[in-house]
Amino acid sequence: MALKYINEAQLEDKKVIARFDFNVPLSKEDKTQITDTTRVDLALETIKYILDQGASKLILMSHLGRPKGEAKPEFSLEPVAAYLSEKLGQDVVLTESCTDAGIKSYLGFNEGKVILLQNLRFHPEETANDHEFAKKLASYADIYVNDAFGTAHRKHASTYEINAFFKNKAYGGFLIQKEIEALNKVVEKPATPFVGIVGGAKVSDKIKIIERLLVSVDKLLIGGAMAYPFLKSQGVEVGTSLCADEDLKLAKQIMNLPNSSKIVLPVDHLASEEFGGKPTTITEKNIPENMMGLDIGPETLSLYKSHLATAKTVLWNGPMGLFENDDYNKGTFGVAESLATLTDAFTLVGGGDSVAAVKKANLGDKISHVSTGGGASLEYIENGTLPGIQALKFGI
Repeated sequence: MALKYINEAQLEDKKVIARFDFNVPLSKEDKTQITDTTRVDLALETIKYILDQGASKLILMSHLGRPKGEAKPEFSLEPVAAYLSEKLGQDVVLTESCTDAGIKSYLGFNEGKVILLQNLRFHPEETANDHEFAKKLASYADIYVNDAFGTAHRKHASTYEINAFFKNKAYGGFLIQKEIEALNKVVEKPATPFVGIVGGAKVSDKIKIIERLLVSVDKLLIGGAMAYPFLKSQGVEVGTSLCADEDLKLAKQIMNLPNSSKIVLPVDHLASEEFGGKPTTITEKNIPENMMGLDIGPETLSLYKSHLATAKTVLWNGPMGLFENDDYNKGTFGVAESLATLTDAFTLVGGGDSVAAVKKANLGDKISHVSTGGGASLEYIENGTLPGIQALKFGI
């Protein structure tokens, strides 16, 4: 069964409840100020479409932060309500809670089309995927829309259980549609050569994606702190570089897989005697015993660029080094620049740090798709679907 999207829904005069990902960062000094509005901005296309199609009411819902089932003022969605009101040019009513007795009254008023439910995670029932809580949310509307791809890997009440109450009346929003269409270009039949790039800190965090990619890629380029357990598993000295015993054990297992010949590892490094200290170029694989690797070296970057130059599909997840420090950003930014030049390839960047790196390098508009999903996009690639997507498709 194909997933239904909102352009297939009859929305006129209907009450619509829609799940978004408004989990935006707030200023540490002033919790009323959003420091990056990207997640709200990406939701506007779906929100405006629902309103333009004549929905009588639009009830928005999201979580913010980790209040752990308690109503904590610092996690209020009030800044989001204010920003949305400004962007939509109309009032956005923020409720006191998701189960506020006054919500039914708001739904009966003619004025005020847009209602934002207060933080879903103020209620422990949300993360518990509670049936009665989902039923309460569902009672507000005729139609359900999920456009929160970043939380579609969670079996929560607002993303999973709520589908039980909207048989044939549940739809994906435009952001979910874009994410799935882009990820399917990597998951289903990627154009070849297909090159995967995996970085970040721990092999244990990416073990599933590495195993999954080794089946379908032509080459898998590994960088970041993740590279050191792989190098050490091959008898290379890694000095004081990050290299946990668990990661070393996993790297050895991966290097014994039939497809491990597809893995490409660093041949030189940028290293320092201390974390973030003065950089030294190490012109071979072995790192001196008193030094730690903090970025791939120039020869490795050239090697990786040569593999990327002929690629038709590229998936990148995880930085090549400590890119937040200008002394160690050349590997990560070099990979980003290489992807940006691939005009006839499909390039997908996913995962918080690699997305942040692409943005920092001002190259986001040169990448085919920059995923908003983080853990959700990784899980989709690993499994070919997500619980929230399955529930939208088939109901529960």
